[in-house]
Amino acid sequence: MPGMSGYDLLRRIKESESFKDTPVVIMSSENVPSRINTCLQQGAQDFFLKPLQLSHVTKLKSHLFRCTTC
Repeated sequence: MPGMSGYDLLRRIKESESFKDTPVVIMSSENVPSRINTCLQQGAQDFFLKPLQLSHVTKLKSHLFRCTTC
């Protein structure tokens, strides 16, 4: 994303009155534990490594059904 990192976007979403309760799930091909932990600490509900597995899709559906503002 030009001009903004994924961390920046996550922070903006979680600071927004309109979107703060929207579940955010991060997907990345980078398996870096410190980055994964940072995302989770900043409010991401989950972190999936690419390539996406079928079990991730099932778990993703559960996050969508918990969303009250979607």
